[in-house]
Amino acid sequence: MKLINKSILTAVITLSTASVYYAQQVQDTAQAKSKDIDEVILRGVTDIAKDRKTPVAVSTVKAAQILERQGNQELVEILNTTPSVYATKGGGGFGDSQIVMRGFESRNIAVMVNGMPVNDMEGGTVYFSNWTGLSDVTSTLQVQRGLGSSKLAIASVGGTMNFITRSADMKKGGVIRLGVGNNDYLKTSFAYNTGKSKDGVSASFLMSRQAGGTYIENTDYESYAYFFALGYEINKKHNLQFSITSAPQWHDQRTFAPTIQNYINYNPDHDGNPYRRYNSDFGYYTDASGNKVALANRANYYSKPVMMLNWDWTMSEKSKLSTVLYMSNGRGGGTGDLGKIGTKTINDPSFTDAAGHINYDALFAANAAVNLNTAGAGSTIVRRSSINSHNWYGILANFQHKVNDNWNFSIGTDDRYYYGYHYQVLTNLYGAAGYKDNANKNISTPRIVNALYDYKKLSWNPFGGKLAPAEDQVGYSNDGEVIWYSGFAQVEYTKDKLSAFLQGSVSNQGYQRIDNFIVDGSTLRGQTINTKTGFKNIFGYNIKGGANYNINEHHNVFANIGYYSKQPFLNTVYPSNQQLINPYLTNEKISSAEVGYGFRSAKFTANVNVYRTQWKDRWLRKTSQTFNLADGSTTTGYSEINGITEVHQGVEFDGVYKPNRFLEVQGMFSWGDYYYKGNASVASFDDNNNPVTLANSSGNTLYLDKVKVGGSSNNSIPQMTASLGLTVKPVKDLNIFGTWRYVGKLYSTIDAGTFTNVAAQDRGVLKLPDFNLFDIGFSYKIRLQNEAQYFTIGANVYNLFDKTYISDSATSVFADDKPKYLADGKTLNTANQTYQQLGMMYNGIATGNRAYFGFGTTWAATLSFNF
Repeated sequence: MKLINKSILTAVITLSTASVYYAQQVQDTAQAKSKDIDEVILRGVTDIAKDRKTPVAVSTVKAAQILERQGNQELVEILNTTPSVYATKGGGGFGDSQIVMRGFESRNIAVMVNGMPVNDMEGGTVYFSNWTGLSDVTSTLQVQRGLGSSKLAIASVGGTMNFITRSADMKKGGVIRLGVGNNDYLKTSFAYNTGKSKDGVSASFLMSRQAGGTYIENTDYESYAYFFALGYEINKKHNLQFSITSAPQWHDQRTFAPTIQNYINYNPDHDGNPYRRYNSDFGYYTDASGNKVALANRANYYSKPVMMLNWDWTMSEKSKLSTVLYMSNGRGGGTGDLGKIGTKTINDPSFTDAAGHINYDALFAANAAVNLNTAGAGSTIVRRSSINSHNWYGILANFQHKVNDNWNFSIGTDDRYYYGYHYQVLTNLYGAAGYKDNANKNISTPRIVNALYDYKKLSWNPFGGKLAPAEDQVGYSNDGEVIWYSGFAQVEYTKDKLSAFLQGSVSNQGYQRIDNFIVDGSTLRGQTINTKTGFKNIFGYNIKGGANYNINEHHNVFANIGYYSKQPFLNTVYPSNQQLINPYLTNEKISSAEVGYGFRSAKFTANVNVYRTQWKDRWLRKTSQTFNLADGSTTTGYSEINGITEVHQGVEFDGVYKPNRFLEVQGMFSWGDYYYKGNASVASFDDNNNPVTLANSSGNTLYLDKVKVGGSSNNSIPQMTASLGLTVKPVKDLNIFGTWRYVGKLYSTIDAGTFTNVAAQDRGVLKLPDFNLFDIGFSYKIRLQNEAQYFTIGANVYNLFDKTYISDSATSVFADDKPKYLADGKTLNTANQTYQQLGMMYNGIATGNRAYFGFGTTWAATLSFNF
């Protein structure tokens, strides 16, 4: 892994020094009666829940805890001690984390930055690799489980995650940090706040870089983060703030979950244990000097700058208007293979070496032997990049009015425009002369493309930058256009011990799909299709309310209830990657109810919640599927499932006990019961959008009734979690902490190719082994004579006892299933024996299951200087 080159390092140090010098010239006139400039939207539209007042289940994480305990973990992993939250590293690449809340995945969790929704407007997804810089600039992370208190028309089915950035804390000062860890992890950062000048101006600046690798093989990465905020208090009525932040990055990945058998087969120690670091998405080639060089087939790269202009207008003592204008122009994508050589894909055994990695020497030679002038389209294997860029603009406005001491109301609007660009370009020819493509039906003759794009050249353009020209695009080229406008209103009542709210919102989402590779006016399934579908407008709404009653200074109870009519995503409106509207299009219906109890005392605080959520008419697209077909062959493709009904219900507890100033005990427990109610309908397609008939299928019914809810990708969903943490403060400024965490009732993803008959329904989804993990760490402040200046040293060790466990699984293969091949992956199972009979079992589950193992023991250490 290359470290930052000297020229860039010099530039960063120079800019940082200049920033400090300039900032120190600004007079800090903040008085006790005058606050530093706050984030405007923190007061306006962020909807932060208040303890013993807002009737929702909430957990809050402060910046100090993030900085103390995150180390080189994924940002969302800091929430693993929150009830009903399960965060994993996914495939293990940098930023490839996944999170589940009350059994719902991130696309159905509203993720916000300062109250601004950041879920993708086409599919609701959140790529946390685009937001790694948040760990440096977040002052508060608040998680509201369930419908939450946000007034916006957002799909907070599982909950909301709201990152409040550091510009709310504008005290004059700065910090320099250095972090190191396993697998060459190195992070450096510098931040400075000017404080408010006599003219009402304040600024905050941060820049950081981290690089290295993760615990998984060949997952090198390089990531930067920058943040700048400029505030101006015009007068007591008007407050402006501009901010920009981004985290441009590239990282090599592992996106395919190998079988447990391959983890065992490709263990260099050959001891029968799984090699948890194993990654089949990379390999080696021999360079001109005879050296073996690692090369990733799978990688991700992205830059998503977000600019916001906030205006807070205090109209009177009773009225306030808060407005946020924002823009985000994201550029980037993900790499993978494209094409075949004859019938061989990149996963063919002839392109796999003895260690289970891609044999690029063999692949390069096979590609070089292809004559593109005479070969057909797609006749070489190359590395493509699937671009997922966008331009996104929006406005949030919220008017608040206090009617009297008991009543207040707010109304507002949330309007957005989004244009997404989706196409493929080439990033490596793998020894071929080019790639022959015939995907663009507007070109009659297949064309040879050989223009290459380097994914490690990061984009720093805050306005996005240019797109690839049409002549460089292969595979597909389609755009998604979304127009979203909505209105919301809320009424609040507070008197003595009672507080209550009622809120509702209405929204219209207009979707248009533009396919640049089809012939305008052509026919598909008897219908005329055009390059532009025109907008399909879909109306949706939600209504929710709740109340909190403080029985006395120690006890409070609350309840909330709500209903969502949620618009489907773009790929539901136009399924199968085509220009035809879904004939079964309908809104998804979510109803939820929750009751809770809280206890507060000087030494002990606790919360208990009981909830139930029902989700009807869910539509789900599952990609990267492997199908056994009715004719005995296999193929890869995707499934589209509609008519799903899910029920999620459970109980949560969290508490903190502080017997004295030296000791603090934190605890959490959650139990859930998440299951499918009734069956659903499924249609499956190969990678070329051709319908396929699955083996052992009894039509298009997916038999899911009473089956436990599993993940929708290569991920799993637990229905029982617990944690116990201990923090000891033996002397001033020294914290020593440890955490035990338990995960149980962990269920694999549903496989659309499996649940095609009643027998599969009766077996249900695969239950994975429970596991326990232990983490420890410490932090210590070394104070200097000036109280504003101090050093902080800290260290964390994760998975202290090196526990081997499965964090996520992509399949449901059972012990009494019969594998096609024996353990060596080559010899046919002619005796037709089961996994159990063959001894192909690991920790009680069949080794034919594809899974991700959690990381072994990892560590990180930090040194910082505050001034």
